[in-house]
Amino acid sequence: MPQDAASTPAGVPRSNVVLAMLLAVYVLNFVDRQILSILAAPIQAELNIDDARMGLLGGIAFALLYSMLGVPLALLADRASRTWVITGALVVWSVFTALCGMAQNFWQLFGARVGVGVGEAGGVAPSYALIGDYFPSERRAFALSIYSLGIPLGSAIGVLAGGYIAATINWRIAFLVVGAAGVLLAPLFRLLVADRPRPIARLGETLPSQPRLGDVARLLAAKPSFWLLTFGATASSMLGYGLGFWLPSLLQRSYGLNLVQTSHFIGVILLLGGVGGMLAGGSIADRLGQTDRAWYGRVPAIAFVAAVPLFAAGILNDNVWLAFVLFLIPQAFAYVWLGPVLSSIQHLVEPRARSMASSLFLLINNLIGLGGGIYALGALSTALTPHYGADALRYSMLYALGLYGVAALLMVLGGNALRRDWVDEA
Repeated sequence: MPQDAASTPAGVPRSNVVLAMLLAVYVLNFVDRQILSILAAPIQAELNIDDARMGLLGGIAFALLYSMLGVPLALLADRASRTWVITGALVVWSVFTALCGMAQNFWQLFGARVGVGVGEAGGVAPSYALIGDYFPSERRAFALSIYSLGIPLGSAIGVLAGGYIAATINWRIAFLVVGAAGVLLAPLFRLLVADRPRPIARLGETLPSQPRLGDVARLLAAKPSFWLLTFGATASSMLGYGLGFWLPSLLQRSYGLNLVQTSHFIGVILLLGGVGGMLAGGSIADRLGQTDRAWYGRVPAIAFVAAVPLFAAGILNDNVWLAFVLFLIPQAFAYVWLGPVLSSIQHLVEPRARSMASSLFLLINNLIGLGGGIYALGALSTALTPHYGADALRYSMLYALGLYGVAALLMVLGGNALRRDWVDEA
């Protein structure tokens, strides 16, 4: 039966139901992950935390175990059940998000953020693999772009809801509310989402064994496209996560916006720019990539190059309304890479190894990109404060834009290597 033929009783294709539920979980993933950015100012004020230590909370506290545990949990998902791993992960990270709201000092909050990372480690790679199971190759980049809408949607909801709750009640309630939402979603997800049936051996037939992690790692290590695309994505993620985490603080320090105004500014940019860029990237790459696989790398590269001057103008500008326009457009460019690159990683291995391949990509991308980017911008801001004062964070962001140049170069080279490394499905 074709992958999209199976339908729910209501006549909705099963693949669409699965994608919608995966998107809902990913939205909560990023609400829980990014809500810390909009709440940074009141948290820093109450718990007496400077920018460098706040960068640790936003980056390495979350990213360390999130990156490391993603690999064994992806292996478990490939061998056992992808849906059960995702369900369990959702419950764990939601509980620890709620615990963030109970922290009384830096180290308690640090520990709770580590717990959020432990839970979220089991969510993304198995979701990529489920999408690979339910959607054919020629539609996969766009489907992964739809799933990746969880990043701008979740981030936008996090800053809008978090900012409103923190301004009207307090920042602790914001963590408790979003944590409870994840616990409530978990049983509905498990009810509606099922793993694809695994192959059953006919009489006298022997099915190939599940690939081992070491074999998948060696296979990917021998493919230049994996390294080039992964480190291109990592460079862009260092800047993307860094800007996403620190932009609310920049708006409050350099533009004088209050918490609610900041949440509106960021939320609208994420919704309009992020959603548009995400969908465009997957759609364009699927269309152009059918004629030349190199476009899966070229499309993100073009977007990165176009984003740099616009981000720079937005960072240096002093008019908040002009800054809104200048940030909106490159925010779309910043999300173009996800669909093309995630689809490419799926095509470097056979279908049975998709979760493992995705987890190895995420290990590098998140450990360096997420763990390093937020901390690096915060530490640089602290170092520049004696010279730039209140504008130190502004110049920290400006200097970091060079990462997009590195990302663009690696994406072009990685796209060219895809021509040799691509694995066509039977």
